Amino acid sequence: MLFTQISTTARAPTVKAMALLFVFLMFLFSPLAWSQQLDTPDASGMDDSASVPQLARQAGSISGKVVDQSGANIVGAVVKLIRQGESSELEATSGKDGQFVFSNVAPGDFRLTFSFPGLASQELSGTVRSGENYVTPVIMLVIPTQVTEIHVGLPPEELETVQVKDQEKQRVFGVIPNFYVSYVPNAVALTPKHKFELAWKSASDPVTLIGVGVLAGIDQAGDRWHTYGQGVQGYAKRYGASYANVFAATFIGGAVLPSVLKQDPRYFYKGKGSKRSRILYALATSSVICKGDNGRWQPNYSNVLGSFAAAGIANLYIPANDRNGSNFVVSSALIRIGETSLAGILQEFVFPKLTHRTRSQRTPLNQKP
Repeated sequence: MLFTQISTTARAPTVKAMALLFVFLMFLFSPLAWSQQLDTPDASGMDDSASVPQLARQAGSISGKVVDQSGANIVGAVVKLIRQGESSELEATSGKDGQFVFSNVAPGDFRLTFSFPGLASQELSGTVRSGENYVTPVIMLVIPTQVTEIHVGLPPEELETVQVKDQEKQRVFGVIPNFYVSYVPNAVALTPKHKFELAWKSASDPVTLIGVGVLAGIDQAGDRWHTYGQGVQGYAKRYGASYANVFAATFIGGAVLPSVLKQDPRYFYKGKGSKRSRILYALATSSVICKGDNGRWQPNYSNVLGSFAAAGIANLYIPANDRNGSNFVVSSALIRIGETSLAGILQEFVFPKLTHRTRSQRTPLNQKP
């Protein structure tokens, strides 16, 4: 009895102490518990952005049909899909019904190309939306337009004849012969026959004969070649000497030597380039350079030698008092070469504006004469 009372008495303070310790611990940890409770989101208090998922962009498809210009289905047409911003491309071929399809196509802009051997290619651009089954219009591949050039030309011999006949119609002011110029840059080379034909046409032209008559009158008025005298007889001698000079220079420099040396006696009109280049061209190609019958530029032996030959022949029939041996020949030849250089300047800058030309000889509109 006494033992029991002592035990009960001893346990009373112990139980009381444990109770106080329990209460102390409850108050110590309760703020942490409340803090954790406040920091833990409730299901009903979740962020709206987490509760509403973003809408997914669904893939679409592109399909269509390829036919030819008769409306028949094209089997095996190559269709390529190129996406904007992507270097790679997808490829499909049309089936028996001409149909093609691209599946799982991401939304966005695209470009399709259609091709088939022997037919002109086509292109189509568009935009496929999210989840859209894009159907193209019917694609028609047609036979490409072909430009066929038919060159109807004459044989070189006949073309040369036509060109020479056109040149024989060339006259300054419609009167003065201007036969020795070609407005066709790639004119056919002259045969010896046509070289002599042009020489004869020029030397026997009525305007040439009249010009020689005027020159003889001037010589007589200035009493050139005094030994010939005056009057009709003196005029006739001067006329004969002047015409002999023209005839010899024309035939030797324009027909004989060009035929032997295979050179073209004509001046080839340039008509384009700077003024300086055209002046240099005119001075050179009218006197010391010419085209060969092979179309290549070469020294103009025909004109130079022809000028000296004509002067040498003239030295045989002019009055003895007016002959000065080699000095006369050299001076006459150099004067002749200078005259052809001046003629080249006129041919390049003046005569084209004053010479009637056929349609085939006219300069293109983008080239000013």
